Amino acid sequence: MITHGTSIKIFAGNSNPKLAREIAEHVGIPMGHSEVTTFSDGEISVNIHETVRGSDVFVVQSTCSPGNDNLMEMLIMIDAFRRASAGRITAVMPYYGYARQDRKAKARDPITAKLIADLITTAGADRVLTMDLHAPQIQGFFSIPLDHLLGVPILAKHYLERGFEDEDLVIVSPDIGSVTRARNIANRLNAPIAIVDKRRPRANVAKVMNIIGDIEGKKVLLVDDMIDTAGTLLQGAEALIEKGAKEVYACATHGVLSGPAIERIQNSPIKELVITDTIPQPPEKQIDKIRILSVAPIFAEAIDRIYEDLPVSILFE
Repeated sequence: MITHGTSIKIFAGNSNPKLAREIAEHVGIPMGHSEVTTFSDGEISVNIHETVRGSDVFVVQSTCSPGNDNLMEMLIMIDAFRRASAGRITAVMPYYGYARQDRKAKARDPITAKLIADLITTAGADRVLTMDLHAPQIQGFFSIPLDHLLGVPILAKHYLERGFEDEDLVIVSPDIGSVTRARNIANRLNAPIAIVDKRRPRANVAKVMNIIGDIEGKKVLLVDDMIDTAGTLLQGAEALIEKGAKEVYACATHGVLSGPAIERIQNSPIKELVITDTIPQPPEKQIDKIRILSVAPIFAEAIDRIYEDLPVSILFE
């Protein structure tokens, strides 16, 4: 893809090396030569084995589990590139960890999403490239440019290619906060939307109270930004079946899939869950019900456009 000069370099930490290699392949350049290891006491050691002076450097690192280690790897790599006189450093974060702590929900809560933004900036990043932040307003936590890619075009294209655009399809938001995301994919699939109305009688307990919209006899598609323990997903799917849905499918950009998530998905009425590879999935989590789409092409296109100083907004289409 890149046809001029050799001043662009892509490096990766240990969080998602497969995705980083695929991004580099789509861009058309080799991966940068670096090594991220640990000292015997667990401290992170970073070695950059090629010059980056004056280069446009892109560091690919999802801050997924183990989140603290992956975050520190990225910060130390950024610091190393800054001290090595890189021309510009872009933190490419397919998954932005700590994004759910974006406000004070109760007294004395931290706002960790803002803290992470400050750390990335202080380490020396000039720009951030990420996908589907849990809350879009996190973009405002940064004082440096941030390009926010959307997973909806990838997911919608997948379902269009499979013929999901029919009169029996209803797009369902698992809660009030995901309505905008559900509406975006509904517009692309030419489908109506419904909403799962939940209440929380006490902490960490969610109860489905009602389904807003007509889903009886319909094929429904639950849409969310991430699936963590899959509790919300499971409750939503069961409520939809109880209310008369014919089939339940689900999709999300980020497959966190922690704790009992895989067991819940396997035993749920969901026929299939589609996620992307912003977070790598070990073999034991790659069950038949889960289909994984690649985000490498869209990140490669974004990196190319940032390097060429072209608009990234076209990728939202």
